[in-house]
Amino acid sequence: MLNKNLLGVKNLSISFFNEKTENQIIKSISYEIKSNEIIAVVGESGSGKSISSLALMGLLPKGISKITSGSIVFNNLNLTEFSEKEFQTIRGKDIAMIFQEPMSSLNPSMRCGKQVEEILKQHSNLSKSEINAEVLNLFEKVKLPNPNRIAKAYPHEISGGQKQRVMIAMAIACKPKLLIADEPTTALDVTVQKDILELLKEIQKETKMSVLFISHDLSLVSELADKVMVMYKGEIVEQGSTKSTFNNAKHNYTKALIGARPSTEFRLKQLPTISDFMSNTINKAIVSDSNRKENHKELYNQEPLLEVIDLEKTYLSRTGWFSKDEPFKAVDGVSFKIYPGETVGLVGESGCGKSTLGNAILQLDKATSGSIKYKGNSITNLKQNELRELRKDIQIIFQDPFASLNPRLTIGNAILEPMKVHNIGNSDDERKEKVLTILDKVGLNTSYYDRYPHEFSGGQRQRIGIARTIALEPQLIVCDESVSALDISVQAQVLNLLNSLKEQFSFTYLFISHDLAVVKYMADQLIVMNKGKIEEIGDADKIYESPEREYTKKLIHAIPKGL
Repeated sequence: MLNKNLLGVKNLSISFFNEKTENQIIKSISYEIKSNEIIAVVGESGSGKSISSLALMGLLPKGISKITSGSIVFNNLNLTEFSEKEFQTIRGKDIAMIFQEPMSSLNPSMRCGKQVEEILKQHSNLSKSEINAEVLNLFEKVKLPNPNRIAKAYPHEISGGQKQRVMIAMAIACKPKLLIADEPTTALDVTVQKDILELLKEIQKETKMSVLFISHDLSLVSELADKVMVMYKGEIVEQGSTKSTFNNAKHNYTKALIGARPSTEFRLKQLPTISDFMSNTINKAIVSDSNRKENHKELYNQEPLLEVIDLEKTYLSRTGWFSKDEPFKAVDGVSFKIYPGETVGLVGESGCGKSTLGNAILQLDKATSGSIKYKGNSITNLKQNELRELRKDIQIIFQDPFASLNPRLTIGNAILEPMKVHNIGNSDDERKEKVLTILDKVGLNTSYYDRYPHEFSGGQRQRIGIARTIALEPQLIVCDESVSALDISVQAQVLNLLNSLKEQFSFTYLFISHDLAVVKYMADQLIVMNKGKIEEIGDADKIYESPEREYTKKLIHAIPKGL
């Protein structure tokens, strides 16, 4: 028997407006979702994925947006004619949503169990004791460890993956007919991401609900969805079965989304970007094994730039009001070397000690014991003026470029300020000239000098962060999850940029990431961390081909391999 249509979107257009202008954001899109079907919508930030899905729940921003044409028919009801009160009867009950960022979607002042209770109170006739039992049942269903503890915990007391599971429990509480999952695994570890995907598949199979899965990661989508829609600049440019769309992509934009992700099978000299696909100028040159061996011979014939020897970082954690402080080793006896011009990849799940190790190297959080040598000299107990000099040599590119930029400073001044502090350049005019050159080098227009951070996209902000880092002419750069929040094609641009800057300025990178495909593309040497210790260390390609440790095998196995 054929599944009947649950949702039909026909010629839907959505505009955003102010007093002066009106911009059409969604341009006459049409698609259908059948009962018991998983459909994915893919595209970059700004393509219209989230806006079109918010329209399904009546959650478009009030006063600045409107549906200008088309219809949304859900379960034989035309939602474009619904009032707010009517939406409240189906929102959370018949159509539910898992949002991208669980920390900002969960109420920080309410216990997790209470937040699920609220949904059940609103949309069911269960008694108080039945609701409590159902909350624990839902927490078990989404495989949360110790459901009783999680129910009593506040969001800040549980991990990112657990927060996402609480969000899923809330979304499925009333057994919705349609579940909208908006980037539900972005910024999660590869193993947690795999768990969440398997959980969604399991729940969908059991409940027979339909799922609209929104993502910019095509390899992820290929493992989950029956059908896929590709959105670009507010239009659906391609749609069809997942297999046929990915195997025989027709639109250049779809080809770009598939081709921009680093492969774990081979290493391209340069990742293709959307503009490469759109103009048919793709560089398919591959880094050969012999090239790599030659390069490594040169690299490892030098003295190390940085040496980490038996490093430990211990924190004290209190388990209760009257209990003693318990020592917790975030970094436990770690030793490795980084050579000039090398990229060392550092991978592991959240909480493994990657960022703590990076902060200890940067001297932002002093190690408890062990030593760090830079250019042969110990930097573990530097005086304030020596530390200031070191800050110029060892720099960081942060994960969140917006949070690391001062919103009150123009980007020109944001780059200029640290140059002044470190006496780079003889005058403001000379410094400004250098800033303009750097902006050009990182692919930004020099006219951006006088603009503010909020005027730029995520990818542009990350370029600004990189520009600020390289303005200080550092030797070692710690990239801490610096591409994890970017769209696939923007990520490709930033990775290409990091590689070309490395060649131009002879940079050395410590590249921290939970995305193993990205690390494989970037790294010469790979360090795998687990629970504060180094689990495995060696040539990145060799570890990927034949990992020795079970933990490393688990991480590599969790990489989506659908494409």
